[in-house]
Amino acid sequence: MIARINSRLEGIAENSKDWTWTLFRVISAAMFMTHGFGKLFGENPQPFMGGGVTSINIGELISIPIPMDINALFLTGVVELFGGLLILIGLWTPVVTLIAAFFMIMAYLTSHLAWFPTLNRGELAAMYIVTYLVLFAFGPGPYSVDAWISLKRQQKPQGTEPANS
Repeated sequence: MIARINSRLEGIAENSKDWTWTLFRVISAAMFMTHGFGKLFGENPQPFMGGGVTSINIGELISIPIPMDINALFLTGVVELFGGLLILIGLWTPVVTLIAAFFMIMAYLTSHLAWFPTLNRGELAAMYIVTYLVLFAFGPGPYSVDAWISLKRQQKPQGTEPANS
């Protein structure tokens, strides 16, 4: 009985991989974008320079000043909003997901450094790290701009070079 149910569920799961993967990418990117929108246009928008976080401090061990007093929160907002948009549509996914994962690693190390993420509200940063590393590893899926570009490149006819006169 359980084996039959499991077999049917495996079939349903196999048939839903493309759209559920797209849903995963789109929803995670849309949520990521809301954080960036808040940092850039919310009640307390972050300035580009001279305010916010102008040095990277990891625990009490490492302190790295950011050149020209650029605000790390502003940069993070840009990555979250515009990087999230690129991930949402599935464009340049490998590069953008690595950048997003890097920014979330830095967010975790600077704001949520603890052994267990739920002790300091770092579970969202940790989930974004894993999400974007998984999207980097497995790609954006078939319903993405990257897949469309790849398909167009494969369909490009060979030998369409102009004749020299």
